[in-house]
Amino acid sequence: MTGVKNIEAIDIPIPPGANVIIGQSHFIKTVEDIYEVLVTTVPNIKFGLAFNEASGKRLIRYEGNDEELVKYAIEAALKIGAGHVFVLYIRNAWPINILNAIKNVQEVVRIYTATANPLQVVVVETDQGRGIIGVVDGFTPLGIESEGDKRERQEFLRRIGYKK
Repeated sequence: MTGVKNIEAIDIPIPPGANVIIGQSHFIKTVEDIYEVLVTTVPNIKFGLAFNEASGKRLIRYEGNDEELVKYAIEAALKIGAGHVFVLYIRNAWPINILNAIKNVQEVVRIYTATANPLQVVVVETDQGRGIIGVVDGFTPLGIESEGDKRERQEFLRRIGYKK
């Protein structure tokens, strides 16, 4: 049995106007399948995608149509360093537009986060390798919503067209 060597929280930078989705998948065709899902779900989406192989050549596979976002995805995947993890940065779309399509990709096994908030990925390192054990998405709550906060939330969702 291999022991835990280290647990660390890794800051994941998010460029202005972007969101990041981090998940786990299990096969080399992940980058091509997610690429196809993205361009057919939101035609004008801009994105960068990186996937860490967990066996064989153990390369960071990548795709995308935005050079800056591809660079961010590769750098984040490298920092996380966990096998079978994918990192996807997007612009011109929101995670809500693509999450179900990504979840339906046959080789995707989980989504850890989808956010534009400050983000930390909590990684464990063992003698075998690294794995994600969780994420810290944003900040700790400051209180409970009031009736005014509730009205504000409901009005916001209608103003941006997500509720009728």
